[in-house]
Parts: sequence; structure tokens; C-alpha cells
Amino acid sequence: MDTLVTAPAPAPASAPAALRRLYFVRFAFAAVWAALLFATADTLGPLSAALLVLYPLFDVACAVVDVRSAAADGGPVRHLYLNIVLSALTAVGLAVAATSGIPAVLRVWGAWAVTAGLVQLVVGVSRRRMGGQWAMIASGGISTLAGVSFAAQAGGADASLKTLAGYAFLGGVFFLVSALRLGRATRRA
Repeated sequence: MDTLVTAPAPAPASAPAALRRLYFVRFAFAAVWAALLFATADTLGPLSAALLVLYPLFDVACAVVDVRSAAADGGPVRHLYLNIVLSALTAVGLAVAATSGIPAVLRVWGAWAVTAGLVQLVVGVSRRRMGGQWAMIASGGISTLAGVSFAAQAGGADASLKTLAGYAFLGGVFFLVSALRLGRATRRA
């Protein structure tokens, strides 16, 4: 029996526009968040702990927006739901880890960076026909590697929250690049 293989249908025109807006918002949030965490990263106090929990909660909100947009346009959403669960669990894990110190926070963040990076990689690959996804694919791969480095840093004497600020800012830059490339892909279509 022959198996019919079909290529995924191209994304509707509204999907790239909605994703582009979401990516711009994610860039702006990451830039502001990174600056605030960097300014408070010397100690793990109430403000830095709140910022740490806020980041994955913002990721949950963005994934919900992404799911609604993708579902309305008939796009795949399964991995986005996984991202929602991972980020929600991470917010809880960070709230608990913040009571134990910076190394515990780095371990939780590292586990999240690895798993969320893999999900981002899969989502980026599944959206590559939409355009503007190579930065998301690269970001997912880098996030996975960064997560391993956070876990390693947690065991050393140089454990610092500043590395998380740099990680978030770089992730934001990848969202900005994807937003700009999506705009270019939309104009060409």
C-alpha cells in the first residue's frame, strides 16, 4: 500500500503578522526584564526572586497567545501546550528554589532552558515554511546548551544571576531578529 505524503500547507497571512507582533513584545519584555535582573542580581532578594518567577509566567502568557493565534489559523499547537506546562512548572520551581539560594535557582532555570530550548527548536522547525524561524531554531539550540551551563555554574563558586539576565537578553534579540525576518517574509509573499 502506498503512503501519500503531503507537504504542510503554508501558513495563512494572519499567522505571521500575529507571530511578528508577539515576537516584538517578547523582545521588549526580555530587554526590560534583563536590565532589571542585572541591576538586582548581586543578591537573591524579594525583587530578584519576583523577577525570576515573572519570566516563566510571562512565557506562559505568550504561549497562550501563540496557541490561540496558531489554532485560529489551523497551525500546530501541541508543542506550545507543552511549553505552557513547562513554564508554569518552572515558575513554581523558581519560587521554591529562590528560598534556597542562587545555585538552586540556576539548576531550575537550567532545566527549563534545556527543555524549553528543545521545544522552541521543534516549534521553529515546524514553522520554518512561515519564514523568519531560523533565529528561533538557533535560539532553541543555544538555550539547550545554556541550560547545561547554568546547571554546571550552580556547582561552582561563580554562581550568579547575571548570567540569566544575559541569557534573557540574547533570547530577546533572537525574537527581534525573527520578528524582522517575518516582516520581510510577509512582504515577499
